Amino acid sequence: MRLDIISIFPDYLAPLELSLVGRARARQLIDVRVHDLRDYAHDRHRTVDDVPYGGGPGMVMRPEPWGEALDSILPDHQAPLVIIPTPSGRPFTQHLAQQWSLRPGMVFACGRYEGIDARVAQEYAGRAEVLPVSLGDYVLAGGEVAALAMIEAVVRLLPGVLGNDESVQDDSFAPGAMESLLEGPVYTRPPEWRGHAVPDVLLSGDHGRIATWRRDQAIERTRVMRPEL
Repeated sequence: MRLDIISIFPDYLAPLELSLVGRARARQLIDVRVHDLRDYAHDRHRTVDDVPYGGGPGMVMRPEPWGEALDSILPDHQAPLVIIPTPSGRPFTQHLAQQWSLRPGMVFACGRYEGIDARVAQEYAGRAEVLPVSLGDYVLAGGEVAALAMIEAVVRLLPGVLGNDESVQDDSFAPGAMESLLEGPVYTRPPEWRGHAVPDVLLSGDHGRIATWRRDQAIERTRVMRPEL
């Protein structure tokens, strides 16, 4: 899978060298390329933003550098998918991560300020699937944090990335028998810590009882934390 990330703060994407994603890169399971949007701005100040038409606070990212960046990157992608992290996009979900994990690659367009000139999405809708996506009902300073979260959610689903590919089957929101349930509590050694004991059922060796207990715990946690599910 090829992942291209465009940002005016490429150093913000340094965590992609670490942990799960970093190991996947080292094993060449994914090809990650970070691009500085200012490399596609050609004035003396490498300007990428301007005041909004119609007035209002903040600045808007100009279409010209985005056009040059995407023109350079998209020809290298099959069935290109351009993701624009924005609070005004569709919600990011585990189901969406599952869908993206089947793609050959994707491009993340990390906006800043008041966002990217809307004509960029209009221009590239005819050449790629352009998808504004929100990480949640809050506003960040830019799209980089959201891109990092989305990339990790997708990469961990790729075959060979996790030590045990079956690990993803028990995730919260994973498709299957426990779909739309949050994952319940988990425990490890020691069996007692500071007066808190591991539930006896988990030490019983009875896999049927353990499975029932885990499902009951998942239902209860979902009822308390996410009753809408």
